[in-house]
Amino acid sequence: MQRTILVVEDERTIADAVAARLRAEGFAVHVAGDGPGAVEAARRLRPDAVVLDVMLPGFDGLEVCRRLQAERPVPVLMLTARDDETDLLVGLAVGADDYLTKPFSMRELAARVHALLRRMTKAAGGEPPIVLGDLEINRAERRVTRAGVEAHLTPTEFDLLVHLAGRPRTVLPRERLLADVWGWADASGTRTVDSHIKGLRRKLGADLIRTVHGVGYALEVGR
Repeated sequence: MQRTILVVEDERTIADAVAARLRAEGFAVHVAGDGPGAVEAARRLRPDAVVLDVMLPGFDGLEVCRRLQAERPVPVLMLTARDDETDLLVGLAVGADDYLTKPFSMRELAARVHALLRRMTKAAGGEPPIVLGDLEINRAERRVTRAGVEAHLTPTEFDLLVHLAGRPRTVLPRERLLADVWGWADASGTRTVDSHIKGLRRKLGADLIRTVHGVGYALEVGR
């Protein structure tokens, strides 16, 4: 079945180029040019992924991302002209799964979108739930509860948690998490991992994941 991508970009030249490349990759693509239009389009289309610019008229991409993730978690690739790391981390904190800084290559953008969708497809299979102490991860339904309380995770937060739960109490280096969860071949995005770990701790408890400074993270739930 053809996947639907929502492209949110107010610069028409960029929007047209991104849409053309993604259509060439076999996706059904819809374009929105401002914040309110993006939220309305997402509600109507229920896209499989969103390519989202940060700077938008109406309200910005960060607010769009907040609203989308609050209503229905969806993979978000954020586009930004800013190179300020703080802005990028804010985007990740409100639910973005990945980001590209302008200027970027269309080949890289297409690869990132495919990677996001592959992770969703892989995790949506018929695997049995993971139960570790009071943590339960239902991979088929992509639902997580701790002590009976459901936590609403973004797609990448969910995938990261599943990966950590696959080897509980084992310290996994940031570089390995980037390669296995995000599919990144280099270690340039280690702060991306840190930001998603913060999100998991905020939603599931600060005691859930142990930090080994200078190395990585380990899931520390009961046996």
